[in-house]
Amino acid sequence: MIDEKLKLVPHSPGCYLMHDKNDVIIYVGKSKNLKNRLSSYFKSSHTGKTAMLVRDIVDFEYILTSSELEALLLEINLIKKYDPKYNILLRDDKTYPYIEVTNEKVFRLLVVRNPNIKKRRDRKLFGPYPNVTAARKVVDMLNRVYPLRKCQNYPKKVCLYYHIHECLGYCEKDVDPEVLEKMKSEIVSFLNGNYKILHQKLMDKMNFYAEKLQFEKAKEYKELLDYISITLEKQKVELDDHYDRDVIGYYFKNGYLSVCMLFIRGGKLLDRKNDLFPMIDTLEEELMTYLSRFYDKHTIHPHEVIVPDVVNSEVLSHAFSLKFLTPIRGKKKKMLELSCENAKNYLNEQITLVERNEEKTLGAIRELASLLEIDSASRIEIFDNSNLFGNFNVSGMVVFIDGKPAKSEYRKFKITKDVNDDYGTMREVIYRRYFRVLKDHLSRPDLIIVDGGLGQLNVAREVIDSLGLNIPVVGLKKDDKHNTSELIGGDPISIISVDKKSSLFLLLTKMQDEVHNFTIHYHRQIRSKGSLTSILDSVSGIGEVRKNKLLKKYRTISNIESASVEELALLIPKEVAIQLKNICSSIKD
Repeated sequence: MIDEKLKLVPHSPGCYLMHDKNDVIIYVGKSKNLKNRLSSYFKSSHTGKTAMLVRDIVDFEYILTSSELEALLLEINLIKKYDPKYNILLRDDKTYPYIEVTNEKVFRLLVVRNPNIKKRRDRKLFGPYPNVTAARKVVDMLNRVYPLRKCQNYPKKVCLYYHIHECLGYCEKDVDPEVLEKMKSEIVSFLNGNYKILHQKLMDKMNFYAEKLQFEKAKEYKELLDYISITLEKQKVELDDHYDRDVIGYYFKNGYLSVCMLFIRGGKLLDRKNDLFPMIDTLEEELMTYLSRFYDKHTIHPHEVIVPDVVNSEVLSHAFSLKFLTPIRGKKKKMLELSCENAKNYLNEQITLVERNEEKTLGAIRELASLLEIDSASRIEIFDNSNLFGNFNVSGMVVFIDGKPAKSEYRKFKITKDVNDDYGTMREVIYRRYFRVLKDHLSRPDLIIVDGGLGQLNVAREVIDSLGLNIPVVGLKKDDKHNTSELIGGDPISIISVDKKSSLFLLLTKMQDEVHNFTIHYHRQIRSKGSLTSILDSVSGIGEVRKNKLLKKYRTISNIESASVEELALLIPKEVAIQLKNICSSIKD
C-alpha cells in the first residue's frame, strides 16, 4: 500500500504524518519536496532512531502547502496537536527563566519562567538564562546591593530586611519616587550589560565595612565583586553595538546532531544552551524544526539571530517576524564559528557517554519486550497510588519513552472518593486515563505498569479489556524492604524474574522510584492544602461539637500539631487526641 501511495505524492512542499498500527500519528515532518523526502524513508537503509521510526510506520498521509514557510508553520501546529512520540526527540521541555523588573509602584525583581509577553507588553524582561542558578544569583546580588522591596504582599510593619538595610521599609515609610526611579534605572542598565555602576557600588560597600572592621561583611561584598569581575566581565564579545543576539551553531557525527545556542545580551555573552540528539530527518529539516520549536515557545526575542547557511533564514524570518541572518565574513561570522566550535566540543565530550547509555537503555527495553513477548516497549506508562488513612486519595502516572522520562506527559489524578480502597482507586485512574486516550486520540502506550500486586494488576486489566484496548499490563512486585523484586504479568499471569544485576532491573527500579516520588510529592501538596476542618471531619470520635471547640481554640493545623496530647485531651478523649496528632504530624512529613 505504501509503495502505491508513494507513486501519487507530488514534488511539492508540505507536511507528512506517519501512522503506526493503531492509526496513531507517531511522527510529523515537513519538506520542500514531499516525494523525495517520503521516498527516502522507504527506499533507503537506515540506522538508529530513523530505523526504529520506519519499522513502526504502517501508513502515512501528507498535506500540501503553497510554500516552505506555510509548511514550517503547519508543522509547528501539527506537532502541538498530535505530540507524536518520535518528535519528542526535538522537544525542549524546559522553560527558561527570565529576570523581570516588575511594573509596580514599588518594583521588585523576580525570576520568572516562560513569560507571556503578549499579556503585558510593558513588562521589563531580561534573558533567557538557561542556567536558573545564574538568574537567581543575579537577583540575589541586586537585592543585596539595592534596598529593594522583597515581599509580595506588604506586612503590617517593617521586617528584618529593613533593619539590616536591605529594604527601605516600603510598608511603613514614604519613599521618594526619585530614589526608586534611580535604582530601577541603574538595575536596568546593569541587566542590559553595563556593569560599571554596580561594580562601583560593590567596591564602596566593601570598603565601608572594611573601614568599620566588619571584615565578614566586607568579605561577602568582595565575593560579589569577584563574581562580577571574573564571571561577567570575561563574557565580552567583539561586537560593541550592545545588541541582543542569539548565535546558533551545530555539528553532526555518527547520526547525532549537536546544537549550541549562544545568548548575547547587551554585547556580552549571557549564557549558552547545548543539545545533543539522534537525527531522524535531514540536517536542514532537523535544524529548521529545532529552531522553529524554540522560537515559537519563547516569546521574548532578541534583535537578531545568527544562523548557519544550512537553514533557510528567509523562511524563519517571515515565520517569527524576527531577523535571522547568515553572515559570510567579519565579526558575526567569527561568532558563528565560535558557536559551531562549542557544538563540536559538546558532541565530542558527550557522544561516548550518550551512545553507551543509549545502548544500555535500548537493550533494557528490548529485553523487557522479549520477556513479556510483546512487539515493543518503547512507550511505557506507570501508575502509583497514595493516600493517608483513606484521605487525600491521589494517583500519579509517569511516562518513559525509549527508557527516558517524558516529564511533560506526567499526569496527576485526584481520586473522587476518599476511601482506603486501592482496587477502587486503580479502577478509577486507569479508566479515566484510557477513556481519554480513546476520546482524544492520544498516543497509546506499548505497555502499562502498575506499582502493585496481583489485585491491582487484575483490576487494571479488567478496565483495559472493557475499553477494548489491546495494551499489555504488568505489575511491579516489591519485597519486604519495599524494593523492586519481580514482574507479574503474562498470559496466564505468572511471576517473571529479572536479574538484579541487569540494565533492565535498574531501569524498572528507576521507573518505580520516579512514579513513587512523583505521586508522593502530589500527595503532600494535596495534604498541605487540606483545611483543619477536613482533617477534623476525617477523625473518628470528633463530632460537630468537638470540632467547633477545636476550631475555636486552635484555628490551624500547625497549632494542633504544636499542642501536646494532654492539652488536646482537655477537649477530646485522649485516644482521639493521639489519632488527631498523628494525622496532623503526617501533614508535614
